[in-house]
Amino acid sequence: MPPFIGRTPLMSVRFGIAALASLALAACSGGIIPRSAGSGAPPSRPSDVAATPVPATPRSTIAPAAPAPVVPGDHALGAGLTPGPAVSSVVKQDDHSRAALAAFRISCPALMRRDDQSGLTRGQDWANACAAASSWPDISAAEFFARYFEAVQVGDGKAFATGYFEPEIAGSRVQTGIYQTPIYRRPTDLIDVDLGQFSDGLKGKTIRGRVDGQQFVPYADRAQIVDGAFLAGRGLELAWAADPIEFFFLQVQGSGRLKLPDGSIMRIGYASQNGRDYTGIGKLMKDRGLIQSGSMQDIMSYLRTHPAEGHALMNENKSFVFFRELTGPGPIGAMGVAVTPEASVAADPRYVPLGAPILLSLDRAEPNGLWIAQDTGGAIKGSNRVDTFWGAGERARAIAGGMSGRGSALLLLPIGTYARLAQDNGWSTPQP
Repeated sequence: MPPFIGRTPLMSVRFGIAALASLALAACSGGIIPRSAGSGAPPSRPSDVAATPVPATPRSTIAPAAPAPVVPGDHALGAGLTPGPAVSSVVKQDDHSRAALAAFRISCPALMRRDDQSGLTRGQDWANACAAASSWPDISAAEFFARYFEAVQVGDGKAFATGYFEPEIAGSRVQTGIYQTPIYRRPTDLIDVDLGQFSDGLKGKTIRGRVDGQQFVPYADRAQIVDGAFLAGRGLELAWAADPIEFFFLQVQGSGRLKLPDGSIMRIGYASQNGRDYTGIGKLMKDRGLIQSGSMQDIMSYLRTHPAEGHALMNENKSFVFFRELTGPGPIGAMGVAVTPEASVAADPRYVPLGAPILLSLDRAEPNGLWIAQDTGGAIKGSNRVDTFWGAGERARAIAGGMSGRGSALLLLPIGTYARLAQDNGWSTPQP
């Protein structure tokens, strides 16, 4: 079982569950469904049991004959690139490659206009692949990737994968009966400050807080908000949850679905966060000997059997997420497009161009195959670190909650990318 890691992207704060596990241990969920719509029966909770891992033998990483050429910097070029095998030899025609092609197709518009933080690609590099993807049949997805992409290994190629999903919890648009936990909209007095406007040395740094008189001060922390002293009575309630523990983990994920009393679904997504640091409670609990594995399932079990201690533990994570109602497809990833179940991963954009395919070969079979980097996360940092998205429902919850896989990863780039990089940087390393 993985430890709990938190994922906190600024655009979409979905925290990987096992990611939550890992970050929490190194430093993500809910599903209460009413027995019958409108019956008045209390909502039932799904079983918090992780899926049994399916073991697999990962492909070995590539040991280059000479050190991989690098360009100084905290990005993929700084980690070093090694040419990989022919894509046709490693990508299979299967459900993963078909889903990856569909996810790549919807990413193309954003992919071609984004600035690539990894330093590997330019928007126009993707033009041929994107043009072909628009009409390429899913039944020959593997052929598509083999024709338009080449594989490279970033850094040592050693991969670590966790998982996240879209939780579904019992909720109501109005406060009534068991629905007593408020889900807040973004407050109007929460202010984002771009520190780069004040100092070149602070470019890319942002803080959140509020104005108190003539001072800019930190916003209320979780304990102040949960206890109702700060936001209650201001008309900010978007909806109400039935279970504060399930809602806590939905906040960790950053988006989710509310199963309303009449059986309908209300989807909510990240609107903002209070600016306080995220603390993974899994690490705290493991360090204190309260749990063993640090998995989502272990954490939830302890919180339910120790309510007073659990309330205090959740408040040690001072971060609090605000929501908005979503319509249309979703949840939305950092590229601004809906992430695709069992095809989208969160990755570090300094090491993976957002929209690029990633091929995983891990010691756990379920995530093995092609994925598309469509999201980011505060805990998803470094080369070959990914958080796999599993969708919604019981199966997604069971797999994501216990996902922890290690092995190797290959990044797929448009054909000719490595040769251009070699020429631009004076590398003598042969192209793939």
